[in-house]
Amino acid sequence: MSSVSVDAWMQEASTVITANAERLTELDSAIGDGDHGTNLTRGFRAVIEALAAAEDELPPGRRLILAGKTLVSKVGGASGPLWGTALRRAGRSVGDAALDGPALADALDAALAGVVELGSAEVGDKTMVDALTPATQALRTAVEAGEPLADAITAAADAAAEGARSTVPLQARKGRASYLGERSIGHEDPGAASTVLIITALGRALEG
Repeated sequence: MSSVSVDAWMQEASTVITANAERLTELDSAIGDGDHGTNLTRGFRAVIEALAAAEDELPPGRRLILAGKTLVSKVGGASGPLWGTALRRAGRSVGDAALDGPALADALDAALAGVVELGSAEVGDKTMVDALTPATQALRTAVEAGEPLADAITAAADAAAEGARSTVPLQARKGRASYLGERSIGHEDPGAASTVLIITALGRALEG
């Protein structure tokens, strides 16, 4: 049965975020602090180092929790606490189990719940929730339909990308971008954009 390697997921996320750091920073410069790409690049590199130093027998759930704690401690702004919470909630959901389709669906549901709880955001607020919500829904629908995990992740990534694009015409209602009022309209939310990258990275971390 196919499953996702936590270490491979974090490595792929780090790679794709680093490659897109300039774009993320440009998006954030338009409606935020202009440091989203830099912060996430630094944070996921720290995650890779933390996981490399961890015991090999540390189970998937504990590895996700470690990744989340690392992001909280290393990333400034909103993205560190939000993704840190997401990964820690996902880790508690997974426990010692392998990240197969059902476990991954539960993990992303838990991650989303943590983000919503911490950020008090909902779909339409022009945040990462606009990308993460449809991604979790698409993944669960595909998994419950019995589709291969690779196809389910592709569906999740496509849904996340569509969700991120949907933020362009929205006026921000949460975070620093909300201070801009109508001037936030016409820009893709950087948190939604990076969420697409992190979900897409799941597909490159499949094993078996």
